[in-house]
Amino acid sequence: MEGTVFDPLRKKHVSLTPEEQVRQHFIHWLNVERGYPLQLMASEYTIKLGSKSFRCDIVAFDNNLKPQIIVECKAPQVKLSNTVLQQVLNYNLVLKVPHLVITNGESTCVCSYNSLMGRYEFAQDIPHHSSK
Repeated sequence: MEGTVFDPLRKKHVSLTPEEQVRQHFIHWLNVERGYPLQLMASEYTIKLGSKSFRCDIVAFDNNLKPQIIVECKAPQVKLSNTVLQQVLNYNLVLKVPHLVITNGESTCVCSYNSLMGRYEFAQDIPHHSSK
């Protein structure tokens, strides 16, 4: 199909928008470079915040199906800003994950929860999937 890409998480072809290209690249990177199995990731993961429904671009889970990472993907021309970070922080009010990521394919920002400080802090990288 022209103008589409197969999403291995949704198991269907989807329109190949600039944002979708970033999402598919990041899914592949999480799988290959960080060892997250495809079956422990979801794209367009629906959550409810109050009376509204939202969709997280990518959520990665541990082996007990506890969410570990929320990834918010933007098209390359979209600047990563406090507004984008706030979007993923809002999703995290529901999922309460230890790692938050925002990316536009050209820049990526990672925040990890520091339990000693009781807050999220900017991090250098995303941890590898633990098979424990």
